[in-house]
Amino acid sequence: MADPVEMGEPPDDEPTYEPKDAIAKTWSTSLRTGTAGLFIATVQTTLARRQLGAFGVFTTFGSTTAWAAGAGAVYAFTRTATANLRQKDDHWSAVAGGFSAGALLGLKKRTFPAVLGRGLFGAAVFGVLTVAQGRVFSIGMSAEERIEYKEVHRRRYRRPYQELINEIGEGRGFYGEGYEERRAQRLKDNYGIEVQPPYYERKKAAGIETSAL
Repeated sequence: MADPVEMGEPPDDEPTYEPKDAIAKTWSTSLRTGTAGLFIATVQTTLARRQLGAFGVFTTFGSTTAWAAGAGAVYAFTRTATANLRQKDDHWSAVAGGFSAGALLGLKKRTFPAVLGRGLFGAAVFGVLTVAQGRVFSIGMSAEERIEYKEVHRRRYRRPYQELINEIGEGRGFYGEGYEERRAQRLKDNYGIEVQPPYYERKKAAGIETSAL
């Protein structure tokens, strides 16, 4: 195994968290989820066995739109507010938002087990998706925010190059600085073989210019 190589400097800490506008996030997310709920309500009205009329999507299945918009608003507000208070937007903020949204949907059953169960289910789903860096629920994020989100996770989980070399050894495409010198020294110490530098390096060291053929 290769000799330990001096480790490089650790990666920079995460950038300073910039508080986000919770009201704006809540409004934009509720609009998007409300639109999705309206689409679902339209499908329900179309598949209904009896004629509901043009306004059936609001009179009969209007609650679908309302619950969808409310769940999205609660999730966005809780996650953004939690992140602003903790000065960090990570999976725990998503867990808090998912629990709040799930608990709100559980109120439809009007039982505490339903509220708790759906809250825990929502927390688990959103937490796992955030840890897995899913983009399904990146609602309201601009292109710049998505890029910043990726950069934060890349810096958080990236390992220093020299640390990888020290752990798995050099070779297979991983070579630290001064690898050729250390390899030549090991061959000389272990087998008595002195590795000569390449021809062009010997000529260069002797002051003789070489020209390409």
